[in-house]
Amino acid sequence: MENPAVHALAAWPAPLPLAVAYSGGADSTALLHAAAARWPGQVHALHVHHGLQQAADRFESHCAATCAALGVPLHAARVDARHATGESPEDAARRARYATLAALALAQGLRHVALAQHADDQVETMLIALGRGAGLDGLAGMPRRMERHGVSFHRPLLELRADALREWLAAAGVAHVEDPSNSDLRYTRNRIRRLLLPALQAALPQYRDTFARSARNAARASVLLAGLAEQDLAEAGSPPALAVLRALPQERLANALRHWLRRDHGAVPSEAQLLQLQSQIAACSTRGHRIHLKIAAGRVEREGGVLRWYNASPLS
Repeated sequence: MENPAVHALAAWPAPLPLAVAYSGGADSTALLHAAAARWPGQVHALHVHHGLQQAADRFESHCAATCAALGVPLHAARVDARHATGESPEDAARRARYATLAALALAQGLRHVALAQHADDQVETMLIALGRGAGLDGLAGMPRRMERHGVSFHRPLLELRADALREWLAAAGVAHVEDPSNSDLRYTRNRIRRLLLPALQAALPQYRDTFARSARNAARASVLLAGLAEQDLAEAGSPPALAVLRALPQERLANALRHWLRRDHGAVPSEAQLLQLQSQIAACSTRGHRIHLKIAAGRVEREGGVLRWYNASPLS
């Protein structure tokens, strides 16, 4: 039985040399074995020690032994991934992981990192987005490539099923670690994996393919909306002029505001915040009308004839 990751990598024009994010778990183990076999001497492994559980030391030792056997250099770093009050622990760990992987890669002169996320991960991501009431960006799921912290992250296994990777590991007798937190139903992703995906498999056996198609359609639509927002913002200027914004139809105004906040300030407004901002823009027909709204972690204010963004500080 051949590693299914080998077929996925054969169809991928990998940028070499390449780093592989390697946790020691099943998915990243299959990816690392396939990459090391396909591009010997051109693959590095990156391991993030999250420090969230006692087993993390054992995970790192396992990764070191596996990489030594494969002849792959291993670069590891420890990070404090504890979440702040009111913050999602999953989101905090993910942000810390990407920042650390990027730092490890750049320290070795590497600018491309392969991630082992697969078709089941994509479905879980889309279901989480649906549960949060996300827009098209969220429903587009995980892209095959993204830029973050000066590094390109790639997902060459997005078409593969999780069970196919695990079947190969078992058949080949390849050891991997099992993260105990993966069975903790306090985490949304784990509840989806344990409770919803089996039900989807029973009701809609082709759900991975259909969800992937929906993600691609959402991604295409998102690109079109971003292009329209760029046109509207080009006319509105930077910072955007209120007179131009007020002339836009409401849906285009919402699209332009959302794009401006995310593109220029890294802010993602809630639906309620965006609606309130639209309402205030529509009402500001007089010179004295004041706009002073909390948006995400900052605020938006009217300054003469334009909108301004300010980083977080107490509202007056």
